[in-house]
Amino acid sequence: MTHDIGLMEKTEMYLKAIMVTQQSAPPVTTSKIAEFLNITVPAASDMLKRLMQKGLVLTENDGGFGVTVEGQRIALRVIRRLRIAERFLTDVLGLSLEKVYDEACKFEHVLGGEVEERLVQLLKDPMSCPHGHPIPDTHGRLPFDYPGTTLVELKEGARATVFSVPEEDRELLLYLAELGLSPHVNLQVKRIAPYNGPIFLLIGDTQQAVGRDAAARIYVTLA
Repeated sequence: MTHDIGLMEKTEMYLKAIMVTQQSAPPVTTSKIAEFLNITVPAASDMLKRLMQKGLVLTENDGGFGVTVEGQRIALRVIRRLRIAERFLTDVLGLSLEKVYDEACKFEHVLGGEVEERLVQLLKDPMSCPHGHPIPDTHGRLPFDYPGTTLVELKEGARATVFSVPEEDRELLLYLAELGLSPHVNLQVKRIAPYNGPIFLLIGDTQQAVGRDAAARIYVTLA
């Protein structure tokens, strides 16, 4: 029984990683999954092959991985529990943004239906996690779509509001926190350095420089 539980948790982790990466940094490659789960590329490759054999994972037209209908059902259920737990840890317990993902991952495989329902009632049925990502409903439907524009795509002079930041990358979240970049923060692009240099932003009265790799992972809505 312990082995079955462990395998199910592992399966849920991989399916969640695929869906989150599809949303935030497509296409979903083996190396991206390995980085997301902090494992080796060969280990990720082996497990992805096993999940394909089980009919939970498939290859997409872009050459990356995706999930089947059944794989999506499992992944969305896990993502719902994860993001509800993140909301609880932030709103009720006051954990900082970079800490909640790792802690919430401990809840995502064990949260029972009744506890999940009570948390939803306590939190007043939130639609997004603290990082700005949508929380699937009980039927696996997402309450909203991503805006489709990242910070790195903005032109000089553009004004925008941060929509979402990556939830699983603790080091990146610490970096963004130092810059004052989090969901709902307003900003203006002041200057874009040439030769793939940093992007200079005005956040409130403070000018900050953000690297392009980080900017490519921040979704924004235009003001």
